[in-house]
Order: sequence, then C-alpha cells, then structure tokens
Amino acid sequence: MRVKVNGKEYELPENLTVLQMLNFFKINHNFVAVERNKEIVSRKDWENVKVCDGDVFEIVTFVGGG
Repeated sequence: MRVKVNGKEYELPENLTVLQMLNFFKINHNFVAVERNKEIVSRKDWENVKVCDGDVFEIVTFVGGG
C-alpha cells in the first residue's frame, strides 16, 4: 500500500498498525506524535489503528534543548 509520511511517498506492507509503521521506519516512538489524515492519533490507539492505502501521516519528534 502507498502512504505519505512527512511529505514523502512510501510503499508499505499491508495490514500495519501505526505502531508497526513506526517500527518499520525505526522511529523511536517514545518521543513522537503521529498525525493521520490531519487528526492526531492517540498513543494508546497506536496498536489498534490500521494504516490504510492513501493515508497521509505527519510524524513529529520532540527534541529537548536549551
């Protein structure tokens, strides 16, 4: 299936959850927020929300600093 993540298109395996997609991209999911089709996906739902063909994701990483 084809999805767009942070403005780039990717071909992903079928039947991934949001959490599995983060693992696929090797993203440390402890410090990120995920937006799917302009709606925030709650962290508690990452294991249940399926990624669908044509979805558009924005994944934002929190960075500390001073």
